[in-house]
Amino acid sequence: MLQKLDFLQEKYEDLSVKIGDPEVINNQNLWKKLVKEHSELEPIVEKYKELTTSEEALKEAKEILYDKSADEELREMAKMEMDELGDKVEELKEEIKILLLPKDPNDEKNVIVEIRAGTGGDEAGLFAADLFRMYTRYSERIGWKVEMMSLNETGVGGYKEVIFMIKGKGAYSKLKYESGAHRVQRIPATESGGRIHTSAATVAVLPEVDDVEFQINANDLRVDVFRSSGCGGQSVNTTDSAVRITHLPTGLVVSCQDEKSQLKNKEKALKILKARLQDKAIQEQQDEIAQNRKSQVGSGDRSERIRTYNFPQGRVTDHRINVTLYKLDGFLDGDINEMIDALVTSDQAEKLKAVEQ
Repeated sequence: MLQKLDFLQEKYEDLSVKIGDPEVINNQNLWKKLVKEHSELEPIVEKYKELTTSEEALKEAKEILYDKSADEELREMAKMEMDELGDKVEELKEEIKILLLPKDPNDEKNVIVEIRAGTGGDEAGLFAADLFRMYTRYSERIGWKVEMMSLNETGVGGYKEVIFMIKGKGAYSKLKYESGAHRVQRIPATESGGRIHTSAATVAVLPEVDDVEFQINANDLRVDVFRSSGCGGQSVNTTDSAVRITHLPTGLVVSCQDEKSQLKNKEKALKILKARLQDKAIQEQQDEIAQNRKSQVGSGDRSERIRTYNFPQGRVTDHRINVTLYKLDGFLDGDINEMIDALVTSDQAEKLKAVEQ
């Protein structure tokens, strides 16, 4: 590990010189690439410097402790410092190991979130709306921006499907663990007998795809325009502004009708389609990888039940990491950071195990 850290420190120092070079600055594409690489290395290098300083201080404390000529009070202070520094060195080493783990190239990206009502009729639609509000409130707490892309309402305040984009640094790194089937257990308002019903909704979290990264052949697309409609089929727009795009090779279909502009609806539909196509390609690639390399937090399969929201007990349980929080109201109001942190920690622990084996 030390050899790798020395190499990364040298690389960081080399990049520091390059990004200050006027010739490199004039080449903006190269400069941006080097600045990005430099900023990614910075936390590792800073932590390594802290480790080096702590190890040197630990060495000095040891020398004082074992120096027979040193007075007793000084040696006692050195012993206390050794205990503190020993713990700090071990903590820093663990932190550096995590920083050295392979990065998901999509972690810093914006995300497209798709929520669909599953089993449970109107109650499932209402739960889908609850999940949409939960992610919206979470984004507001962090300072991320939410942009609606597509909405299909049920007419009773619920959603058959809602697709939206969350824009913010590191959005995918936090929300990628939300993909899967979410289950709710509660007594619906329409239930006179007070029986608990179980409903479900599925969540898919897809990283936004840059045009440079992923291009679609225009000949592979069929674009249909039609008149927007709302709940019950009533007309929302008197012009053919709604857009449906079909990707002919895969059969994937995306519709958008929330904007009054046909061009804006087409742009949004293409964003969703690109994200789905990239996700499909990634899923197919992962299916080819040995099953025993799946992490503890699951494969991200949309059919996999990942979490239960139990209203009678006021709890939310994540089944992948066996964590239960008894703060359901706050959780649904966007206070989900504790669960996300637990999922991130679990994922890192599994990756560390894989690296150390």
